[in-house]
Amino acid sequence: MLTNNDIVQMLDQITSQEQRDRLSQEKELDFAYALDLKARFRINVMVQRETLSMACRLLPFAIPSIDELELPQICKDLILHPTGLILLTGPTGVGKSTTMASMIHHLNENRERNIIIIEDPIEYNHQNIKSIIAQRGLGKDTNSFHTALTHALRHDPDVIVVGEMRDLDTISATITAAETGHLVISTLHTTDAAQTIDRMIDVFPPNQQSQIRLQISQALLAILSQTLLPRANGKGMIAAFEIVLADTSIRNLIREGRTYEILTYIRLHAEAGSQSLDDALANLVQSYQVTREAAMEKTSDPKHLAKLLDS
Repeated sequence: MLTNNDIVQMLDQITSQEQRDRLSQEKELDFAYALDLKARFRINVMVQRETLSMACRLLPFAIPSIDELELPQICKDLILHPTGLILLTGPTGVGKSTTMASMIHHLNENRERNIIIIEDPIEYNHQNIKSIIAQRGLGKDTNSFHTALTHALRHDPDVIVVGEMRDLDTISATITAAETGHLVISTLHTTDAAQTIDRMIDVFPPNQQSQIRLQISQALLAILSQTLLPRANGKGMIAAFEIVLADTSIRNLIREGRTYEILTYIRLHAEAGSQSLDDALANLVQSYQVTREAAMEKTSDPKHLAKLLDS
């Protein structure tokens, strides 16, 4: 058992005075810590019952490839697109940052691009291969996503990665960047495409929402909503995705405020390239990669998934 004094002493060894001051003021702290060249960690600290609680997550040095992670092959095509907005969504801890890093790595290996990444904190360290990559961490390199995003546009980037869209200013700047000829990738803590679009629009005042719907419908390239399941063989986890590609019909649904119809559309028009989460789960079960029970825990429509599995 670790006492509060143990945690305080550990924290003192791995944080700067500036970070400790921030923890004292905000009662929260999220940062990355490297132990020489041996290991890297993402660390979150919070105050609970007037004591400290610290969670440390090991980060690999090597960035896994899209194929190693068994991600959908459409990820390779999307990241090579010259413009548009790609959104990776899902709850905390489902691997959004890893998926995003693997997509950026694929781009880095295949295209010459100027890439600016803004994260809180920086999780994966990218090396310049074919692209030039600048990585900015909140707190150390910049004070906010919005400020960093605004200044990033002055560096003539081809690709901008926004670690998370947390507020109105960041969402607005992200949409504008995607509209003005950049490829922009970001994340949201939402579970599907419809919720993602609605969440982005709802942060704006009512008198701006129609305009924002139009902007999103024009800028959006794809929404990938991710979840993680344990493999049937007990060896690690595998991701399942709802994939919504912004074709003409999807853009119309967004513009007309009919996001609730997106799921029905992608179920009926799989040939357009989009994929429902239930279809992804069914494929994983039928290929014996995950169990039926694990898939049922992740679906929002157990009856529909059971119908797919039993057909």
